[in-house]
Amino acid sequence: MERHYTLYRIFKRLLLWVLPFAFVGWITGHFWLSISLSLACALLWNYLFLHRLNMWLWQSRTMLPPHAPGMWSDIYDGIYRTLRRAQIKRRQLAVLLQRFRQAAEAMPDASMVLQRNGNIEWTNKLAQIYFGLRWPADKGIQVTNLIRDPRFKKYFEKGEFDEPFTLNSPQGDDRELELRVMTYSEDELLLIARDVTQLRKLERMRKDFVANVSHELKTPLTVMNGYLEMMDSPTKLPPEMLDKAVHDMSLQTQRMQKMVNQLLLLSRMESQMQDNFTKRVEVGAVLRQILNEMRPLFTDKDIYLDAHIDENLHVWGNEEKLHAACSNLLTNAIKYTPPNGQITLRWHKVGPFAEFSVADTGNGIAHEHIPRLTERFYRVDKDRNSATGGTGLGLSIVKHALEHHRTYLQVESRIGQGSRFWFRLAPELLSQPD
Repeated sequence: MERHYTLYRIFKRLLLWVLPFAFVGWITGHFWLSISLSLACALLWNYLFLHRLNMWLWQSRTMLPPHAPGMWSDIYDGIYRTLRRAQIKRRQLAVLLQRFRQAAEAMPDASMVLQRNGNIEWTNKLAQIYFGLRWPADKGIQVTNLIRDPRFKKYFEKGEFDEPFTLNSPQGDDRELELRVMTYSEDELLLIARDVTQLRKLERMRKDFVANVSHELKTPLTVMNGYLEMMDSPTKLPPEMLDKAVHDMSLQTQRMQKMVNQLLLLSRMESQMQDNFTKRVEVGAVLRQILNEMRPLFTDKDIYLDAHIDENLHVWGNEEKLHAACSNLLTNAIKYTPPNGQITLRWHKVGPFAEFSVADTGNGIAHEHIPRLTERFYRVDKDRNSATGGTGLGLSIVKHALEHHRTYLQVESRIGQGSRFWFRLAPELLSQPD
């Protein structure tokens, strides 16, 4: 219903109210008294409904307006409609705010809304985890008091946020965070923190990989180039020197070829999807084949082999990857076991698991090196692989081969007491023999 509030309408209503009192006063001879009485009654009438309005707005718990005739009905109805529109807008804003919070919580980065002076206005859950915030108790604290790094304080106070800022986690863990600060509104800032630990690690691994490959290829190429320069005048070379040059170049060529093949194998393993384990592998037969292939290596170093292989213990998996893992572990044991030493090989059931282990009587490995053994080209001894003809990729191949079988390599070693490398396959991968 449309409402028209005009001076003409208000004056008309007041005139209709006063006329009966004026007529009575004129007849009785008390005209002005009657006019005053009518105005006083009108004033009391309006104060009554003004009081009802006040009670409804401040004390009533219902949205429904009180009943009123005439102009006050229109006023109550207008206020009620205004309140309803405001209530609907508040609900819409609440929904939008809830969606904003849900979107902020779903972000893969930690977010903070800051005032210009650095006070924290709001954070998502990830920011509370990264920076150890207790919300909402820590609301309003200075961000420079939260991140107690002099470099960050200088960065924030300078106010030039074109470049990101990197720092270690304030929680004291190994996490590395990259911070970006952006203008959020006229008097607010938005701080985004991203965990770049894995990214930095991969970047360092990439640089190390390129450097290591370059170094590994540089040595044999230098040897071959030196011999080729000597062969510019083959008639001047003694026969024994020529034979040595051909022998050394052949060894270096084989080493480079082995390195390239292992790099290709690693690349193929990394690019393959998870195996579906539909093929049964007779691990006992695979191990017998590996031992037959490596028998000359045992004989050359006079190494005693103590092998215990459960021929009836079969698993579901990838035969090529299991062969690569077991052969590399056994090759490593042979390389670093001194002459007349002993290697113990086990393939048996341990509880519900199938376990493969290789133990040697070599020099052992210091504890600080063990976590990095499966990195590509990582060396405990700088000259160790070169002396033994290794490429530094064997344990990386083992790691990726085992990851495809949902397990990982375990290492137990002490200086002077040898090493033991082992892994266990889960019970669901075991298969009963025919």
